[in-house]
Amino acid sequence: MNAKKFVAAIALIAATGSAMADVASPPAESFASTRTRAEVIAQFKQARENGLLARSDSDYPATPAFVSTRTRTEVVAELKQAQAHKNGLMTTFQR
Repeated sequence: MNAKKFVAAIALIAATGSAMADVASPPAESFASTRTRAEVIAQFKQARENGLLARSDSDYPATPAFVSTRTRTEVVAELKQAQAHKNGLMTTFQR
């Protein structure tokens, strides 16, 4: 019985593999570059210097660096105000 199951499994795998082999891939299109290798390298270096390239797959697309518009004192004051509001010490949220 086990031999029959084994033969059936092998036959199924073979049929699946041959079915996948029949899938035609699209024809390769010819490509002609309009830039020289030196131009491409220069463009790559410029993009890297400008921070336009992703550092890893998880950083795609490249995100710009964060620049805060508030001082640390303002942020700490807002945090204390939010905590006071959460604890019921204030009835309104002021800025």
